[in-house]
Amino acid sequence: MICVRSNPSPAPQEDAWVTSYQRLVPHGHSVSLSHQHSSIPISISRVNQFDAARLDIELSAMLKEQLVKVFSLMKPGMLFQYEPELDAFLEFLIWRFSIWVDKPTPGIALMNLRYRDERAVALRGKVRTGLEGPGLTFAQKMWYCVAAVGGQYIWARLQSFSAFRRWGDSEQRPLARRAWGLMQRIEGLYKAASFGNLLIFLYTGRYRNLIERSLQARLVYESPNMNRAVSFEYMNCQLVWNEFSDHNPIVYHFESAQQYFFSSVMNVTIILTLYRRCCCCFSPLLNSSTVKSFLHPFSKDKSSSSKEDDSICPICWASPTLVYLAFPCQHRYCYYCLRTRCAAVPSFQCSRCSKPVVAMQRHGSDVEHKTQSQ
Repeated sequence: MICVRSNPSPAPQEDAWVTSYQRLVPHGHSVSLSHQHSSIPISISRVNQFDAARLDIELSAMLKEQLVKVFSLMKPGMLFQYEPELDAFLEFLIWRFSIWVDKPTPGIALMNLRYRDERAVALRGKVRTGLEGPGLTFAQKMWYCVAAVGGQYIWARLQSFSAFRRWGDSEQRPLARRAWGLMQRIEGLYKAASFGNLLIFLYTGRYRNLIERSLQARLVYESPNMNRAVSFEYMNCQLVWNEFSDHNPIVYHFESAQQYFFSSVMNVTIILTLYRRCCCCFSPLLNSSTVKSFLHPFSKDKSSSSKEDDSICPICWASPTLVYLAFPCQHRYCYYCLRTRCAAVPSFQCSRCSKPVVAMQRHGSDVEHKTQSQ
């Protein structure tokens, strides 16, 4: 058997690893830069962002209410003509003490959010959560103030001025009508753009309004470990309102069933309270006997009618001091009770026998006819 001995491979050079390292260094730098430039995809709750905007609006309304109370003793309506300036002043104060000093607005802070500049590259750290990144730059802060504070003020003042001067009327000059039409087009374009931005925001969760999208100022979480602040105030109000809505039909049916009885009692009560006491006997008109006399026709027990005392007035159910007789039935009444009934109703009928009363006579004197008394 013949053995063939192969030639041994040449030994590697001592600095070969240095050459390989230098060749791989650019590739390693490119990989690290690509990882550094790539941002971790994060999802920010859209509800939190909308709640933050709502809280900021409510805060502005509270500040405005307190500021208006300061001028409550001054001339009424004085602040109405300066309302755009007042709103702009409050918005400027909120911007000055929040965004300008690298702090979130009160509503954004309550929702654990902050503004981040999406154009800047986040520095690479040991641990990355996707929430890293610098805040807004000086230019972004200034443009935010110009757009959010100055833009709203100029537009509100321009709208009030054009409405006061009636630029939209046909009798105005062509220049005024042209300016009014231009304002309407600008407003329509802004609303359409805002609606499109809303749809994009609902899909991506970035940039609530056009100002944030133009400045690339995105809302991200301030702390990744903070729980969401949940408020049940709206839910409680909704539950209470639903319960009241469910009970309304029951109350309505109960009221319909008792409508005739309660309306009759209330009508009699209103009439009797106009005359608290009888002028003759000075006895209260609105008492248990009066209510009993009113409810007597509706009572099922008719046996007590024969036992009534003829010496008391059948209207006020009291013993009359100045006794008058109704003719021709000659039943006893108080003068005031009988006189007011005869004056109010020409065909007044006796409360005891239901006969028409044609005259009235003081007990022990001549007959006084109703026509003469009127």
